[in-house]
Amino acid sequence: MAVATEPAELAQMSLAIADGQEETAIVAGPSKRGPWQKFVSFIWDPDYYEKSDAERRLVFKLDCFMLASLTIGWWLKNIDQSNLANAYVSGMKEDLNITGNQYTYMGTIYNAVICAMCIPANFIVMKVRPAWFLAACEVGWGIFTFAQAGARSYQAMYGFRFCVALFESFYYPIGFFILGSWYTRREIAKRIGLWFVAGPAGSAFSGYLQAAIYGNLNGLHGLAGWRWLYIICGIMTVPCGFLLYFLVPDFPENTKVWYLSQAEIELARERCRINNIKPVVNKIEWSYVGRSIKAWRFWILVPWYLVYGLAVQNGAQFAVYLKAAGYSVTMRNVLPSCMYIIEIPTLLFYTYISDRYGHRFLVCLIPLIWGLIPTGILAVWPQSNSLKVFAFIVNQSIYVTPVFYAWVSEICRNSPEERAFIVGATSCLFYCFNAWLPTIIFLQTDGPSFRKGFPTNFAFTIVSLLGVIVIYLFHRRQLRQEDAADGKVPSLEGGPVQTYEGKEGSETEVEAK
Repeated sequence: MAVATEPAELAQMSLAIADGQEETAIVAGPSKRGPWQKFVSFIWDPDYYEKSDAERRLVFKLDCFMLASLTIGWWLKNIDQSNLANAYVSGMKEDLNITGNQYTYMGTIYNAVICAMCIPANFIVMKVRPAWFLAACEVGWGIFTFAQAGARSYQAMYGFRFCVALFESFYYPIGFFILGSWYTRREIAKRIGLWFVAGPAGSAFSGYLQAAIYGNLNGLHGLAGWRWLYIICGIMTVPCGFLLYFLVPDFPENTKVWYLSQAEIELARERCRINNIKPVVNKIEWSYVGRSIKAWRFWILVPWYLVYGLAVQNGAQFAVYLKAAGYSVTMRNVLPSCMYIIEIPTLLFYTYISDRYGHRFLVCLIPLIWGLIPTGILAVWPQSNSLKVFAFIVNQSIYVTPVFYAWVSEICRNSPEERAFIVGATSCLFYCFNAWLPTIIFLQTDGPSFRKGFPTNFAFTIVSLLGVIVIYLFHRRQLRQEDAADGKVPSLEGGPVQTYEGKEGSETEVEAK
């Protein structure tokens, strides 16, 4: 097998592969293989040992620049999203004279705006450079985060929450879309997991930040602690927007980012071809979207995420319970942060297992079975304060969103339009219901026991558990149909396959054929 060692030769070899002259693997130079490479394959990418040195450098650069910048932005986005709850229990309620369900309506406005923009988001970046668009969005929500510090009424907060949501709404679907355009099946779940854990890390940090601000800055220069929270969050957010402009590489098909050479760009495109990740082009094939609506993927994946997303909403009421139970302002901010701290290692564990063994189904199913315990405790609402605090704190351990979206990327890998549409539609439907359903089942006047809300979420957990099984069965049917069309014996998810020629190939090689 030929080996390319120079950048020009590497680019030529990549193009030769794309023309069909080499079909067995990506040829991109020598591959150093030793104990270190085996160790990295064990703790990180399962196929790291088999990768060429050039491909390892490419993935390393993507991790250091693209993944890191998107993760920082996501971390700040969740800080800015969570600070409303922290501000509410730290004096904003009294300062703005928020009564009844006005606080709930602030969340409703936020969710309604995000619902409206989720589907257009990914189609916009198929026409406009993601680096420019995401940078502008982050600067925009940073400005309105500043503005919330000057709110003098709950009506002003309605307007500010609308503007923050408008700019934040694009980050979630576009981030998933970009990651799914660069990483392969054996890489993506962990990267989505690392990116996603910045969410609970941001929510946890927001609680600790508000606790520190309340203790040290409350009343400084005549400003309440919750106003200082918005000022500091704005100072952190705006510079990150400019960082995204220089570090997000757009898509492999149109990237001109400074840290990738032309040979590495060609290698990235070839990785996509080998892994059957269709290129993102400026021309949007709307017929694919129409076909997506008729396919099982739309009617099962999208409703499932709605039910699952609503099932894991109990943690949002933790601070409300702590306030009603008489906990101090500091504990109202610190204890909910512990809930997010627990979420981080569980998410990393789920995504690691998912990438190593390829079993997206089991990694989604088992946490949901465990989730019946905390959601069931809150549904019953026992007398024990310790039991209820336990249920709130471990509630976040049932999050499997990164694994689900890695699964979606695999299921929809044959069409970037369908992938963009399904990712956007899942978020859209969830936020559509999340905009009004909490106003019915989680009315603040029903707190802290929320006799309609917690039992409803327990029921959603049961339905989402059953829904994972349905997704698995339909995905298996899709794989059998694809294998039959390609003349291959049906493969097992995550395992080796046997072709009719009697050759055993990796799952990556088989998917590419």
